[in-house]
Amino acid sequence: MLLSWLTGLGAGMVLLHFLQKLLFPYFWDDFWYLMKVVQCGMRIKTSSRKGELVTVLDKFLSHAKKQPQKPFIIYEGDIYTYEDVDKRSSRVAHVFLNHSTLKRGDTVALLMTNEPDFVHVWFGLAKLGCVVAFLNSNIRANSLLHCIRSCEPRAVVVGADLLETLEEILPSLPEDISVWGMKDSVPGGVISLKEKLSTVSDKPVPRIHHVTTNFKSPFLYIFTSGTTGLPKAAVITQLQALKGSVGLWAFGCTTDDIIYITLPLYHSSGALLGIAGCVELGATCVLKKKFSASQFWNDCKKHNVTVFQYIGELCRYLCKQPKKEGEKDHQVRLAIGNGIRSDVWREFLDRFGNIKMCELYGATEGNICFMNHTGKIGAVGRTNLFYKLFFTFDLIKYDFQKDEPIRNEQGWCSRVKKGEPGLLISRVNEKNPFFGYAGNKKHTEKKLLCDVFKKGDVYFNTGDLMVQDQENFLYFWDRIGDTFRWKGENIATTEVADVLGMLDFVQESNVYGVAVPECEGKTGMASIILKPNKPLDLEKVYEQVVTFLPAYACPRFLRIQKKMETTGTFKQKKLQLVEEGFSPLKISDPLYLMDNLKKSYVPLTKKLYDQIMLGEIKL
Repeated sequence: MLLSWLTGLGAGMVLLHFLQKLLFPYFWDDFWYLMKVVQCGMRIKTSSRKGELVTVLDKFLSHAKKQPQKPFIIYEGDIYTYEDVDKRSSRVAHVFLNHSTLKRGDTVALLMTNEPDFVHVWFGLAKLGCVVAFLNSNIRANSLLHCIRSCEPRAVVVGADLLETLEEILPSLPEDISVWGMKDSVPGGVISLKEKLSTVSDKPVPRIHHVTTNFKSPFLYIFTSGTTGLPKAAVITQLQALKGSVGLWAFGCTTDDIIYITLPLYHSSGALLGIAGCVELGATCVLKKKFSASQFWNDCKKHNVTVFQYIGELCRYLCKQPKKEGEKDHQVRLAIGNGIRSDVWREFLDRFGNIKMCELYGATEGNICFMNHTGKIGAVGRTNLFYKLFFTFDLIKYDFQKDEPIRNEQGWCSRVKKGEPGLLISRVNEKNPFFGYAGNKKHTEKKLLCDVFKKGDVYFNTGDLMVQDQENFLYFWDRIGDTFRWKGENIATTEVADVLGMLDFVQESNVYGVAVPECEGKTGMASIILKPNKPLDLEKVYEQVVTFLPAYACPRFLRIQKKMETTGTFKQKKLQLVEEGFSPLKISDPLYLMDNLKKSYVPLTKKLYDQIMLGEIKL
């Protein structure tokens, strides 16, 4: 009797397992991911109720006490332990305590490339309760000046290799901003932070300076191109920093992992997911000054890397490297990032071995993120009924001609069907707030959609078009409006157009992104109308864009038109220009290609076009 009962139970369990696999194949993946979301939320809520808010900095200080000799940062052969970083960052804090009037809540802008001192200065200022604004190390001139002014800092700290960049705008900075250089010999008007570091103590900074009583207080400003205009300073609160720091943990990383960070630290990916993620785990990171495809796998083998961060371009560059023996001979088990194309994903796994690709989606300033916890190729994440209990989002119909959400006769937006592209919007509420941008409130208001499905509701507009399939996987489709992505960066077309508009022979310019075979995102192209009786100077165009724009934002192609098409409301039409691309076979207008060797733009011939299409010319 018992035997038959056990046999029946066993058969029932097998059948149940079979039905679960057949009908709900992702049940357990979803369940364990949901448990991590709940665990993270409970931890934050519990500390809030106790009045003991544990921040990213607090977690770092805890690790520095518990595991002082454990390597935290490995950089160019040097090892910086948790204790080393703690002491060096305390020196930074004491310099500003002794030699400045900085106080808790003040903003300090940080202009530095990837190096340990980036973390030392960041954590040192955090120990004083200062808000640190990460400046993009690629921008210069007017864009850089705009970023500094917009976050209203009391001081600017500059890396040794970027002092010349800052010197260009030094006379234009407000007089009440002090400038500190991480170099012994600095230009006039700049204080040597490096020199003063050797004169101060490395003793702990009293916790009273940085103790946090409100998770909604600003921790960082991280600049993002957004959808229009010059870069905007997204407010990153203590809560957002904590949420960003658990990404590595959520994908299965542990304290024993060695994480390779080649992405810039001024981005949320490098700073929050990467550095703060290592702090959350108490793990070690290998920090690279700048990504190098040729050195990547050698670095991974040398330092026993087990996890690396990526953007889609990074993986494509690795796949384009000449093949070598032993390419699967490494210890990397996870790759975490965003923006990898399906074909590159497959090629990467086939070539470099059994690495779990952990694709994710999230905007720096956004109130929603997706994580592809199943490893489904091409998807940025997955949703289900339980996920939507925590994060209310929708994909709504979008008018590509008018460049705005479609509203019905009653004025409400409509959801798209599964399989159709729609604009991703996320409900703004107390559980998932949107903190906006520093400075001009109009920038914050522009990112919000109001009265979407009912009177009074408010949604964050991500500016991204997504598709949800029948299995509830989500796929990135495109950017909307006046922004496109290239080289892992958001590029605001209005900023590029403004730079071109400064030329005395340009009457009007229309900037947009065009697809290039085998490349992630879209590269920049500018359609230009010349002023009457003014000749086109291609060398001047080249000089203008390389002087005032970061390299990734410089338009690779020019198109000279006689007339600019506009909508009924006088907005420039981009859709047809994007569809026509840069093909001299389709376009009768003069076309030009950026040539860095000749420091000019050159005519785009059919031969050059064919070379680009075959991947023989790298953009």
